[in-house]
Amino acid sequence: MPTKFAADDPNAIPLDLVAKDQMEVWLNNVSKAERAWINTVGFMASAGQTIAFPDPDGGIARAAVGMGDAKDAVRARFILAQARSALPVATYRLTVLAGDFDPEAECLGWLLAGYCYTNYARQTPPMASLVGPDVVPLAKLEAIAAGETLTRDLINTPASDMGPLELEAAARNLAQQFGADVDVIAGPDLLDKNFPMIHAVGRASDRGPRLIDMRWGTDGPKIAIVGKGVCFDTGGLNIKPGGSMGLMKKDMGGAATVLGLAHMIMALELPVQLRVLIPAVENAISGTAFRPQDILTARNGLTVEINNTDAEGRLVLADALTYAQEDEPDLIISMATLTGAARVAVGPDLAPFYATQSGDAVALKTAGKRVSDPVWEMPFWDPYEPMIEPGIADLDNAPKGGFAGSITAALFLRRFVQKTDRYIHFDIYGWQPTSAPARPKGGVGQGARAVLDALPDMLGI
Repeated sequence: MPTKFAADDPNAIPLDLVAKDQMEVWLNNVSKAERAWINTVGFMASAGQTIAFPDPDGGIARAAVGMGDAKDAVRARFILAQARSALPVATYRLTVLAGDFDPEAECLGWLLAGYCYTNYARQTPPMASLVGPDVVPLAKLEAIAAGETLTRDLINTPASDMGPLELEAAARNLAQQFGADVDVIAGPDLLDKNFPMIHAVGRASDRGPRLIDMRWGTDGPKIAIVGKGVCFDTGGLNIKPGGSMGLMKKDMGGAATVLGLAHMIMALELPVQLRVLIPAVENAISGTAFRPQDILTARNGLTVEINNTDAEGRLVLADALTYAQEDEPDLIISMATLTGAARVAVGPDLAPFYATQSGDAVALKTAGKRVSDPVWEMPFWDPYEPMIEPGIADLDNAPKGGFAGSITAALFLRRFVQKTDRYIHFDIYGWQPTSAPARPKGGVGQGARAVLDALPDMLGI
């Protein structure tokens, strides 16, 4: 399997990882013939550069991957992954781990580089395989890769095949795999059970809105992760222009990411009581669509003036967050492809987050660096609170002016988490615009690995 390590194989080909500043040391350990071959092919240990040494029978005796220099270590992620598709198809074993790079991150990158979305077109993933080295936690890395694969598959699936019902099916499949429980509130029942904003956003579609509620674990701290599941976003009556609508199949990237994170948590059997909440809707246009200047009443009783129907994600999250805090969890995390302002601020590669507790923010930033899942802290800036207060209602879902769009969205969500002290919100992109090592163009998880790595510090588990 491309996203799993190979079984131990005595015939696995030695694979050296060579940093530029270790080149001379490495050359002292190769044969005269191998040194001549290195000169012939011009191997300089550049980042991602590969070399294979032939054996007398025409096979491969050993291979090496260049890991570059200190500049590459700072600017590039998953250098070993970059080399996977360039290596001849064979099974390899790492033999040299020299230089300023993290073997765990590089091995994870190798696994993630094996991802290939093949549901609609025949594609061939890189088939070189790697025997996992003893110095890294193999089962953990495979669980992370499996969770990331789930996230990518869900985001990459077009909205024609990934509506609210199909997102529910994905959650049920995951729950069945790990013995979790799932409850779903759908259609008119959302009104009966007081989820008015989820219903309002999704009511115009013939694919009924729903709230997916998955629970796993009976011991340990309570953690609730809430993911925005807008399976397609037309913008509603404030319809998006065509250029902005083109990637809206990924507007359920928050839901896909929390399901991937849930897979990791359950596969690794973390000692927590996990709850996953996904408001799954399609923001469509019909005679029943909610309108600009409508005023909706949320589950917690706050009124919200609709000044843009394209700011729907925060509406469905609001009801779900209110529901999450009613269970008195120790920590609530929301993940959403929420604002274009976040992309303008930090681009597609960084996952901006907000945290009510500074200790949680430090844990996330430290973990993000440790696991090559870059995150960036943004402020819950209290002086901007008046920007989300329109006067005619308690809250405005789309403040005018265009300033601080990601921050005002985060402040809006925080109004629905007043009873839980520890709240973290991620405003992710969920999409890799151009292929990079371990991250082919398409859907991608952001922040999940950082959260997974930070949870033991944040929850004391």
